[in-house]
Amino acid sequence: MPAHARAARAGAAVIAVAALVAACGLPPELRDPPGSVVPSPKTAPPTSSPPPPAADLPPTASATATPTFGEARATMCNGQPSATQVMALLRRTSGMLPRGTEAAVRSDTPICAGTWQYTVITLSGRDPLLVVTRGAPSSLTLVTAGTNVCNIPVRTSAPAGIRVVACEAGPAPGTI
Repeated sequence: MPAHARAARAGAAVIAVAALVAACGLPPELRDPPGSVVPSPKTAPPTSSPPPPAADLPPTASATATPTFGEARATMCNGQPSATQVMALLRRTSGMLPRGTEAAVRSDTPICAGTWQYTVITLSGRDPLLVVTRGAPSSLTLVTAGTNVCNIPVRTSAPAGIRVVACEAGPAPGTI
């Protein structure tokens, strides 16, 4: 058989194979499995009515609400929480501040940022106790206390104002 006839026959064979492959569709590894759902873009369901104006909203209860302060800078808490509430939390927490210990809250604390508080407790004959709390004054939660309160929860979760005083301001006056 002449060379040009073999080339024509080979070309016809390539076209026939290509046609058969094309007729088969996508290879199985590229197909969606049977019963699978093809994702579609999510859209918000239509709303039947616009949200009520602010005047129609119920008032918030301020007596039980957690006071919030700006998060960027720590400021005086103005009694929300009071020094007494911070001391009571420490006395309730086992081993933090035993009942007979002479202690006082430093006059320029507690300071607040967001819903977090930073307090310095002066202790007779010992280094000051640094305290980080959060939450409503009536139900404070102790985050950490000690001579160094720049720990992982404070560094990762506290508002910037608390992080600055707890981690960047250096040791409390009277320490080291």
